[in-house]
Amino acid sequence: MLNYDIVIIGGGPAGLAAAIKAKEDGVDNILILERDNVLGGILNQCIHNGFGLHTFKEELTGPEYAQRFIDKVIDMEIPYKLNTMVININSDKTIIAVNEEEGLLEIKAKAIILAMGCRERPRGAINIPGDRGAGIFTAGTAQKFVNIDGLMPGREVVVLGSGDIGLIMARRMTLEGAKVKAVVELMPYSSGLKRNIVQCLDDFNIPLKFSHTVINIKGKYRVEGVTIAKVDENRKPIKGTEEYIKCDTLLLSVGLIPENELSRNAGIMLSNITGGPIVNESLQTNVEGVFACGNVLHVHDLVDFVTIESYNAGKSAAKYVKGQRFSNEGSIKIEAKDGVRYTVPKSINIDNVEKMVELRFRVSDVYKDSYVSVYFDDVREIYKKKKILTPGEMETVIITNEMLKKYTDTRKITVRIE
Repeated sequence: MLNYDIVIIGGGPAGLAAAIKAKEDGVDNILILERDNVLGGILNQCIHNGFGLHTFKEELTGPEYAQRFIDKVIDMEIPYKLNTMVININSDKTIIAVNEEEGLLEIKAKAIILAMGCRERPRGAINIPGDRGAGIFTAGTAQKFVNIDGLMPGREVVVLGSGDIGLIMARRMTLEGAKVKAVVELMPYSSGLKRNIVQCLDDFNIPLKFSHTVINIKGKYRVEGVTIAKVDENRKPIKGTEEYIKCDTLLLSVGLIPENELSRNAGIMLSNITGGPIVNESLQTNVEGVFACGNVLHVHDLVDFVTIESYNAGKSAAKYVKGQRFSNEGSIKIEAKDGVRYTVPKSINIDNVEKMVELRFRVSDVYKDSYVSVYFDDVREIYKKKKILTPGEMETVIITNEMLKKYTDTRKITVRIE
């Protein structure tokens, strides 16, 4: 059996940042496990710019952003294993993994950081009727074909869903010579960043159809076209609004799912909203010594926020290895209400807070000229004006140590939109 102080599952941006911070905080016996043949995760195929504005104060591509952290991991001599698939985590923090060179590995860790990222929701999860011809891809798969393999998925494209990957691939396919006929979005608003709608669709005159969905796919051997229709307030297709669009490719950008099969095996409690682990202010799960960060915890809009969160997870794991325990006893519960879908974390123990806690959340609808309010029991402490709030952009409020000390008898913190 191999023994490590901290084992990090996932060598993407979250895992790399967590490893670096844990090493900086004095833990040397660290191991990163990555199932791919390179470090960097999904950023390796994100060749567009827009990364690093918060972290490095400059605009980088995905591979450039990842390489900054890969170089640092190598410089700090943090060991990692590539092509290594973790197949089980036990509640006693024993990890079972496998790779071609070493076979079956049994690794005992004092602390584990979950950083497995997320995956795309496929066609089977959204039940689109019709033929099962070639030419149906998730947007991320198409991105890998184009940016990594140099292959074109198709020439006439419809994108279902306005998530960031779908928006970016609408532009990417256009730049490679394809004709993107439309981006079709079920909701009356986009689930992507506003800047991506402007830069990826508006700048290329690609139509975005809100409150529409694909109701049928035609094409026995290859996609020949799709039928779209307008939907009502219950998201049901409205008869008489059908429109047929000739195309040879359908890209799906219909949501991301945190990769938490391993977490379930370890007995970790998962949120039914985010699909990720329920964590406290220290990013510790309900299993002591197991922490989570990045898109395996909840889907982020900016990788810079993943980095900040992962630094915190690495810091907490280092403290745990050195003997600090992050008890939930006496913790203040955090409740999401009135337009707030969820919060991360879900509880705060003032004894574990040094200066502040960054409370991240998403809203359930588009809100204009509204306020983000934070209540300590029935007392409103934060009342923050926002010109616009959208589900596609993650929001943050800061809970300071001073606030927590001011309301020492608080049992519940509530975040709501007013």
